[in-house]
Amino acid sequence: MLDVTVIEDPEAAAVSLDPIRARLLAELAAGPASAAMLAGKVGLPRQKVNYHLKALERHGLVELAGERRKGNVTERLMRATAASYVISPLALAAVQPDPDRFRDQLSARWLLALGARLVRDVGSLITGAAKARKRLATYALDGEVTFASAADRAAFVQELTAGVGALIRKYDAPDAEGGRGHRIVVAVHPTVRPQATEAPDQPEERDQRDQREQRPHIDRPELSDQ
Repeated sequence: MLDVTVIEDPEAAAVSLDPIRARLLAELAAGPASAAMLAGKVGLPRQKVNYHLKALERHGLVELAGERRKGNVTERLMRATAASYVISPLALAAVQPDPDRFRDQLSARWLLALGARLVRDVGSLITGAAKARKRLATYALDGEVTFASAADRAAFVQELTAGVGALIRKYDAPDAEGGRGHRIVVAVHPTVRPQATEAPDQPEERDQRDQREQRPHIDRPELSDQ
């Protein structure tokens, strides 16, 4: 099973976005199962689950993992083709983002368009490499940095731009025979903060809160300086 794969076909994307089928994909990413085994987990009849599995199989989202006999019936054990899926902008080709329409290095929306193109291009490269049974040469760097101030962040971006630019000028060889072009994408954005969840009230806290809410409201006279 692949760790992640890209969905490029619009029909496959539509199939994967169906809530029931997405639930089945999640179950089958955890391990092979039959329609009968999945029926109890998703609360649907076996025949209905089998219908959804066939749709997923048709679009290459699940595959046969094996078969087993159960009484007079041979059950098909299915598994997801990947642990997770990413939908490529190619699935919405007519309205996919195009970073070449505008260029603004300080625009979050331009960064989003670059990210969409990255998903599209790398997804297509992975598909092509898989068909050719070749390894795809890529590199990625991911990290976090905390800036003390906006000025530090601006200085960091300036040094980063200068450093990457110098490396590109040093190694770029557009006229080299047999050379292969590579795209470089560098992004900086604020870290997404996890959503804070309120801890459930302890019994003592609930009792104290209830007592405060049950107390009669007393209007206090306002004091003013004379």
